[in-house]
Amino acid sequence: MNKIKTFKNLGLDKNILFNIEKIGFEKPTEIQERVIPYLLEKKHDIIGVAQTGTGKTAAFGLPLVNNIMPNNHTPKAIVLAPTRELALQISKELKRYSNKKLNLVCLYGGASINLQVKELKRGTDIAVGTPGRVLDLLKRRVLNLNGIDYFILDEADEMLNMGFIEDIESIFRSSNRNKRVLLFSATMPQKIKDLSKKYMKNQIIVETKNKTENLKLVEHCYVKTKFSEKLENLVNILKNEHYVYGIIFCRTKVEVENVARAIRRKIDSVDFIHGDIAQRRRERILESFRRQKITLLVATDVAARGIDVENLTHIINYSKPNNTETYTHRVGRTGRSGKKGIAISFLTPKEILFLKEVEKTMNVKFRRLESSSRKNSEKISFNNDSPNRNSSSRDSPKRNYSNRNTPNRDSSNGDDSNKNRKRKKKFNKNHKRDKYIKK
Repeated sequence: MNKIKTFKNLGLDKNILFNIEKIGFEKPTEIQERVIPYLLEKKHDIIGVAQTGTGKTAAFGLPLVNNIMPNNHTPKAIVLAPTRELALQISKELKRYSNKKLNLVCLYGGASINLQVKELKRGTDIAVGTPGRVLDLLKRRVLNLNGIDYFILDEADEMLNMGFIEDIESIFRSSNRNKRVLLFSATMPQKIKDLSKKYMKNQIIVETKNKTENLKLVEHCYVKTKFSEKLENLVNILKNEHYVYGIIFCRTKVEVENVARAIRRKIDSVDFIHGDIAQRRRERILESFRRQKITLLVATDVAARGIDVENLTHIINYSKPNNTETYTHRVGRTGRSGKKGIAISFLTPKEILFLKEVEKTMNVKFRRLESSSRKNSEKISFNNDSPNRNSSSRDSPKRNYSNRNTPNRDSSNGDDSNKNRKRKKKFNKNHKRDKYIKK
């Protein structure tokens, strides 16, 4: 019989164990149990593959703060993340893990680069950042990676999907050779394998057996819809749910705003984020979402990276995921900690084949929902013991959006009504001109 592992017998320092107990971690997840001992050994490069929400940050973060001593002039570790939200989250978690008063600096775009330069000049033990800002600081010769012991890529598959490969390789070349390289990812595409062959040595792959375990707690559903009816069907399903606390994924920034505007006419507790939203406003929106003042968040995939929120009931794919890896990342945010969740994908007839690809790759089954109107839309119920599940989303605190810089909410069809008004003005103008010519 296998002995149940605890953090105490993984080899971590007493100070780290004290903080783990203070945070409330009870026992390590599978990825933590298997990765932490390898990292403490200081021998191998590591590829860690585990589902979103299984504790990958702690898997590398705990041994990282365990091994690094404070008061370094230049960083001993660099952690790269695909988005500023994830970079900020990693920095916050690393600070929680350590009692050593390590100097951590978070480097990302949308914040003052001058303040980040000052922080680096004061001395840094661990640098966490996005590839673009890290590369910018390297080019300015403010950031020095010649003395790092650890080079870590978190959400490596997402960074490669987002086209960061050239930036990552430039950062690799700007660092010293004698370092350990750690890649953490929810999936293991060919791009990860190619990168590991190029930059890793003596590497081991730690792939958790239950990497799709969370997905078994998720009910995978789809709505077959015409593109023109997709928005109406989405609103109908949301209106008929007893409680929805989730993220709605869209492909573009324009689509995000249009979807949020349409939902807001029926449900108050909704907001949106995308790459053009100012950082301070993004942080306010995310904090409101974590506190459930907002129960629906509309977002692009890029903006949603790093949103780590517990107890989400729904993940809604308004736009079809680009591939099965993206579907895994999206859906992995629900069905956590033994609680059930629902993933609903809105698909046009041409997109239905995507379901077979996901079913085959991830060994899941989809159930069809009919939602052509409010009357025949199918309700979905939960058995989880959430205190909020019995209340309607309309019972959430009312929010005043009148001062927001949002499109006109009074029109029934949004931008279409504005176009109709313009056409009417143009017609009246041409009509008067024609009457004048006839006279």
